[in-house]
Amino acid sequence: MTAVLLATCRELPSGDEDGELLTAALRRRGIEPRWQVWDDPTARWDALTVIRSTWDYPPRRGEFLRWAATVPALENPYPLIAWNSDKVYLAELTAQGVAVVPTEFVPPTEEVRFPDAREWVVKPSVGAGSRGVGRFADRTAAAEHVRALHDAGRIAMVQPYLDDVDTVGETALIYLDGRFSHAVEKGPMLAPDGVHALEDEDLFVAERITARAPTDAERAVADQVVRAITSRAGTAPLYARIDLLPAPEGPVLVELEITEPSLFLPFADEAAERFAAAIAARA
Repeated sequence: MTAVLLATCRELPSGDEDGELLTAALRRRGIEPRWQVWDDPTARWDALTVIRSTWDYPPRRGEFLRWAATVPALENPYPLIAWNSDKVYLAELTAQGVAVVPTEFVPPTEEVRFPDAREWVVKPSVGAGSRGVGRFADRTAAAEHVRALHDAGRIAMVQPYLDDVDTVGETALIYLDGRFSHAVEKGPMLAPDGVHALEDEDLFVAERITARAPTDAERAVADQVVRAITSRAGTAPLYARIDLLPAPEGPVLVELEITEPSLFLPFADEAAERFAAAIAARA
C-alpha cells in the first residue's frame, strides 16, 4: 500500500479537524496515511510528505525551513513554503496587481508610519493562528505593540482595520490542485483594542466558521492569486487557502495560506475526497 506522510506538531498528533476525514478518504484510495511530527528527530521522511498542522513553527521558522529543505518529496514544495511563511509575500502580490489590504511592513530598524484609518491592525509578519495580532483605535497603543514585536525580533505589519468584516465576515476560498473546491465564512476575530498573545499555550484563536458561497468578485481575486502562485512555482499548488476581507472597493487579500492551513474539509461535501484525489495523483 502506498504511504503518505502527514506532517503535524506535537500538540496535534492526529492533525486538526480535517485530519480524520482526510485519512479516511486516503485509505479509500488505497493510500496509508501516517502522521509524523515535523521536529521529531527519529522520524523518517521517506514518502510523499504533505504539510498539514505544523502550527508551532512561527517562533522557530528557521528550524522549520531547515527541516522542510531536507524532505525529499514535500507538498507544498519547499520554495513555496519558504516564500509563504513570511507575510512579506503580500508586497510581491501587490506589485503583481492583486488587490491586497494596504500594508506597511516595519522592520525593527524603522519607525512606524500609520495609514489613514480609524483603527489599525498590527501583527507579526511571521505568525499563525492570530497570535501576536492586535486591533487598535489608539495610535499610541498600536505603536507600543509595534515596539513589542520589534523587541521580539519580528517585522511588524500595520494595516487599516476594515470594519465591514464585523458585519460581512471574512471569506476563505480553498483550492485543491489549483482548482476551486469550496469556501467558508470566518467571523470577526479581533475585539476592539484587543491583542492576542504572541507566545501562547494555545496554537490558534478559536474561530466561528460556516459554509459560504463566494461572490464572483471574490472568485476573481482568488483565481488571480492562484495563477500568481502557479506562475511562481511552475505548477499548481496541492492546496491553497485564500483569505479575503470586504472593502469598499471590493474584496481584498488579507492572507494567502499555502504552508499549513486548515482547509475546513467538514464544511463541504466531497472536499476530503477531492483533497485525497489530489494527494493520490502526486503519490
